[in-house]
Amino acid sequence: MHDTDLAAVGALIGDPSRARILDALMGGRALAAGELARAAGVSASTASEHLARLREGGLVEVVSQGRHRYHRIAGPDVGAALEALSQVAPPRPVVSLRQAGHARALGFARTCYDHLAGVCGVALHDVLLERGWLTPAYDVTPVGVDALGAWGVDVAAARSRRRSFARPCLDWTERRPHLAGALAAGITDALVDRGWFVRRATDSRALRLTDPGRAALTELGCRV
Repeated sequence: MHDTDLAAVGALIGDPSRARILDALMGGRALAAGELARAAGVSASTASEHLARLREGGLVEVVSQGRHRYHRIAGPDVGAALEALSQVAPPRPVVSLRQAGHARALGFARTCYDHLAGVCGVALHDVLLERGWLTPAYDVTPVGVDALGAWGVDVAAARSRRRSFARPCLDWTERRPHLAGALAAGITDALVDRGWFVRRATDSRALRLTDPGRAALTELGCRV
């Protein structure tokens, strides 16, 4: 602890505009500077200054696609750290109906960096354990490998990634665990690819549960 400069990271996150940028990027998608400027409610030039500081601080990285540049969280360790801070951060005051609706949407289903969180994330975590697809030690059982494979989840690939494979993460809205780690990221990608969840907006973490998704999760035993 004495060899790390927590104050430097705290100063980066402590600016409200940079915090809103990081919150938008916690949706797990790489976003352009203009999208992040709108999410933070600042000008393009101000957003560029904030992004430069976040890159210098190691919290954000740039990916290029052709002539376009996009920004994303610098890796799962940064995502996990921001996720952990959500457990102690107070909720934002709600001052409009739009904010109230967005808060409800986030509480129901959202991406937490790259995995499913909210009511739906907690329900899925519970049912994976109840059905014996996951062990209490958060390893995948043989029946779980087959069942998740049918969804399009490559369990072996998730296990080979250089990050935590599967772990419980206390959900900051539900105060109960959802599933995090490489396996959770693979499951979330599969749920979106199957059309069970769709993203509500480019710069929002909120997900919408579709009718086919609700039917599939209900059949699985998820209480959503």
